[in-house]
Amino acid sequence: MRDIEIREAVAVLREAVNKWRTPAVTIVSQREGDPFKVLISCILSLRTQDRTTANASARIFDLADTPEKMAELPREAVENAIYPVGFYRIKAAQIKEICRILVRKYDGKVPDEIDELMKFKGVGRKTANLVVTLGFGKPGICVDTHVHRICNRWGYVRTKTPEQTEFTLREKLPQEYWLVINDLLVTFGQNQCTPISPKCSTCPLYHLCDRVGVGKAR
Repeated sequence: MRDIEIREAVAVLREAVNKWRTPAVTIVSQREGDPFKVLISCILSLRTQDRTTANASARIFDLADTPEKMAELPREAVENAIYPVGFYRIKAAQIKEICRILVRKYDGKVPDEIDELMKFKGVGRKTANLVVTLGFGKPGICVDTHVHRICNRWGYVRTKTPEQTEFTLREKLPQEYWLVINDLLVTFGQNQCTPISPKCSTCPLYHLCDRVGVGKAR
């Protein structure tokens, strides 16, 4: 995919994803407009299916919707609320610790800078970027496995890790697409451009895609 074609690709994606379910964390950001809830939902979403993330987020926010309230919850209550998300015991401990630090050090406010967010245990670049973009509407590029895989499959980048993909996209992706690229490619990657045997025969971007590394396809 050439640089000039990315605008066509994004336009096609914006139309295509309308028929699929919006990612759970995006729904939380649209409904709540609360960076704290975006942060917690992001943590829950790691290694977890989207529907499970959505249900767990709803349960935990019914119990506590602020760092102050969540810091007061027993860890067992957090575990029970977020089960069966992946690594729910570890995540419950991380959430409790993050909330304690937010209350003690940040006056209950989630930081809006990537480097500051990454000081929290369990928060990597993907989560930090998602909080900055979805929670605060600030420029950032959240690169998860879908964004990394698809951008390389397109031939738009040639990178080996999600972090390399993020910094390459920061150099070449028009900034007007930074806030939307994750939502578009996560939805597209879950439903069309899957990791194994992507649905190339029905893909609306087939004519733009270099299909790098694609073996078996449908």
